[in-house]
Amino acid sequence: MFFSSNIKFLRKHRGRTQDDVAFALNMKRSTLSGYENEVSEPNLEALIAFSKYFNIAIDTLVKIDLSSFSEGQLSQLERGFDVHLRGSNLRVLATTVNNDNDENIELVTEKAKAGYATGFADPEYIKVLPTFTMPFLSRDRKYRTFQISGDSMLPIPDGAYITGEYVLDWTHVRNGLPYIILTQDEGIVFKIVENKIESEGRLTLSSLNPLYKPYDLAATDIKEVWRFVHYISTEIPQPNQLREEQLLQTVQALQKKVEEIQLKLNL
Repeated sequence: MFFSSNIKFLRKHRGRTQDDVAFALNMKRSTLSGYENEVSEPNLEALIAFSKYFNIAIDTLVKIDLSSFSEGQLSQLERGFDVHLRGSNLRVLATTVNNDNDENIELVTEKAKAGYATGFADPEYIKVLPTFTMPFLSRDRKYRTFQISGDSMLPIPDGAYITGEYVLDWTHVRNGLPYIILTQDEGIVFKIVENKIESEGRLTLSSLNPLYKPYDLAATDIKEVWRFVHYISTEIPQPNQLREEQLLQTVQALQKKVEEIQLKLNL
């Protein structure tokens, strides 16, 4: 348990004395000192008070060694990016801010996607990504833009830039809506989601292109979830684009079947 070391660490990190914190929490300084030095154990009321004061969940104060966090991670934690899901480890989003302390929108291009799959939680990696802002998006929410590839989400074209809003609690993912998901094995995917996390511990992912079959993704394989907000593309979607793609792939499948049959006949 890390409660004692955490409240002492957070107090010093914020430049507060024991008198400052004790006064803010309406308790005696000796009581606070007892908590910090493991002389006494806090009751539930005290735990709630510390949680509200530091703006950090009780589970985090008790179970996570906050002294191991980087400055960037601590900053995000104290600003509310603190969530536990079905007993999983703490997830803290690495992000960047501009000179006005507003959240940037980081851009993950096609070339950067491979690096993002391993560096998504590293503040040093995130800070080298290109950044921009969109004045029509809320300053109170976190956004990131990803470049997609392939035709699984036609009529949204290959190479489009998809902006998503960060989802803290995966149980709030809504059925039938598109999401950008960072996965353990596939990297970044952009799919329509059916949320079965609470009942079955998984998501079912579907494409807009019916040629791609739905598949399940275990919650343990999810690293990040971003709710689709909008996309940017230099291409105008064509009304018959999906039909043409379907015909092409159907023809290719038939050609493959014919080749397989001819190969068997020649044996």
